[in-house]
Amino acid sequence: MKRNPKALAAEQFDVLVVGGGAFGATAAWDASLRGLRVALIEQSDFGGGASAECFKMVHGGIRYLQHADLRRMRFSCAQRSAMLRIAPHLVNPLPIVIPTYGHGRQGKAFLAAGMLAYDMLTAGRNLGVRDPSRRIRGMELLSKNRVLELFPELDARSLTGGAVFEDGQMYNAARLVLAFVKSAVKRGAVAANYVQAQRFLWAGRRVVGMRARDALDGEEFDIRASLVLNAAGPWADYLLEDTERFPGHRRGHFSRDACFLVNRRPTSKYALAVPGWSKDSDAVVSRAARHLFAVPWRDCMLIGVWHRLFPARPDTAEVEEGELAAWIEEMNSSYPALRLSRDDVIYANCGLVPFGDGKTSAGELSFGKESRFIDHRNQGIDGLVTLIGIRYTTARGDAATAVDLLLQQRPGALNGAPTDRTPLVGGDIADFAALRDEARSRRFAEIPERSLDAWLRNYGTEYLQVAERAQAPGMSERLGRSDTLMAEVSFAARDEMAQRLADVVLRRTDLGSGSHPGTDALKGAAIGMQRELGWSDSRREAEVADTERALRHHRAAQPANP
Repeated sequence: MKRNPKALAAEQFDVLVVGGGAFGATAAWDASLRGLRVALIEQSDFGGGASAECFKMVHGGIRYLQHADLRRMRFSCAQRSAMLRIAPHLVNPLPIVIPTYGHGRQGKAFLAAGMLAYDMLTAGRNLGVRDPSRRIRGMELLSKNRVLELFPELDARSLTGGAVFEDGQMYNAARLVLAFVKSAVKRGAVAANYVQAQRFLWAGRRVVGMRARDALDGEEFDIRASLVLNAAGPWADYLLEDTERFPGHRRGHFSRDACFLVNRRPTSKYALAVPGWSKDSDAVVSRAARHLFAVPWRDCMLIGVWHRLFPARPDTAEVEEGELAAWIEEMNSSYPALRLSRDDVIYANCGLVPFGDGKTSAGELSFGKESRFIDHRNQGIDGLVTLIGIRYTTARGDAATAVDLLLQQRPGALNGAPTDRTPLVGGDIADFAALRDEARSRRFAEIPERSLDAWLRNYGTEYLQVAERAQAPGMSERLGRSDTLMAEVSFAARDEMAQRLADVVLRRTDLGSGSHPGTDALKGAAIGMQRELGWSDSRREAEVADTERALRHHRAAQPANP
């Protein structure tokens, strides 16, 4: 996958997708699979916004049962199933324990009834999931002793046991976006990161493309397309700030969703759900409060999610120290045994998603329900649809709806694409454990087992390309104290369109996925990028400084070897 912005200006496309996050990437994959000529542009790096900053959960919709919203529950479950089918290396089941106390809504019987109803209503959730280890199991009741075995730090005094349900978890949210992009490119799409959408091109009242700017060299050019999908997430509204063309358009309400990673080793493979301080005002039947989750992820714990109405530009979204202190206090109140302190927090993530009506009161939140679809024909404008996605889980399904809406304007529109069952690049895996056994049996020289295991999760069947590159001189070199090898930097730069050091550290490899990887690791990766992309020494040093700033933005722990 090579970056070639000139190719964007060289031809007429059927569909131009603006935005390379989860929704734009899945839309490009969908349209490419239908046989359309597709262009995809992203103003920064693929998956570099809210998609990479998410809680890494692939939700099956069990919460929507509380809202009596069976349609949305089934849709979410179907999307989770699709992710487990098409990207089994990047998505796996996650068992979640909800402790029970006493009777009534906090008791085991109430919780079991709801979970059993969910299981019955989603009985087909594992259809087509080839890998047995990727199938979602039904609910399970746990005794008090079993819950305490899993979480011995829980207060046992009023505990009666617990109930377990399974959801999905992403190993690497940014690489899942990249897998959709790579799959679209493999089908003929032309994709480029660091290409900024400037303004729409017009032919009367019809959108016919986009004026774009290459963010790396400043060159501007036109991209011509019969149809345009504006899938730029929280930035999508800003492309519509033209009162003459889009009269009456108003930016929707957004929530800044946030979570943080703490330096605590998980005691089990199970996540724990505990009641927080806020309530879901839209729930028809609810327990005491919205749940907060302490989730095992890699070798740490991921904790969240917190929501806050955010009216400012998405570029300014960040986690403030005062907020972090309040969240730690809430989590310690909900789960006292954690005894979290600020020093435990090694990473903070946040991203914007559509909110509800923009009102909050007395700890109650009205969440956004569904992605926003705007068919601009209702404003007298042809050739344009806007999609502002709400949940990473539903990106594939919502993208299909948006492409369907666009193609209503194309004579002889093509049928829907089988994106729910066509494996992504690297994802044609019937049994992940068998793939791991096969990879280990090859006994690649100089490749640590932990590195190889990470490659299987990040690249799936493409791990062989990285392993072969690691056989070249210098390519098996470890970066600092990490398990990331120089071969991954080379692969990211040559074959995965990494243009900046931060692309490699934060999104292509595991280097910066949990904490600061150390200065030696950053400098080593920068040398690898310099070698692949021909950077000057000053550019290499600037990239290291930019990546340090990005890590500070996430409030990662200080490097082990400053």
